[in-house]
Amino acid sequence: MFGRLFKKQEVKEISLVTPMSGEVISLEEVPDPVFSQKMMGDGIAVIPTDGTVVSPVNGEIIQVFPTKHAIGILGDNDAQILIHIGIETVSLQGEGFTVNVAKGDRVKQGDPLMQVDLNIIEEKASSAITPIIITNSDEMSEIEKKSEKQVKAGEQEILFVRK
Repeated sequence: MFGRLFKKQEVKEISLVTPMSGEVISLEEVPDPVFSQKMMGDGIAVIPTDGTVVSPVNGEIIQVFPTKHAIGILGDNDAQILIHIGIETVSLQGEGFTVNVAKGDRVKQGDPLMQVDLNIIEEKASSAITPIIITNSDEMSEIEKKSEKQVKAGEQEILFVRK
């Protein structure tokens, strides 16, 4: 009788805010075929103007890459979100990245995840463009891209994802 009363509500849809300030571009514009051809999933990208990276959703950190160039988050609707800072940044071996979270941490939309030195990225990697990918896109019923172009970290919605 009380089981339904206290049962956790399943989240079906989430809105992602931009994890970085800058200019939003389509994945097709990312200068890396893995992202532009959506091999890892659907999403959007940001050309960052500031090195602060915040959580786009409420969820759990499921991966912080050892090279610190990417973070995986499991959103409350089971969307798997990858924030991949820059293109060919894995070769930096963590240089220029200061991570504030660890695997298993619970985050809220807008919480700081990391700080990135964009000067190092621009000097030593091929691009600072940051793809935001729903890596399990095939499990979602809808991924809607918003029309915002100039965005501030944690403020504008860039994606709507329904399970």
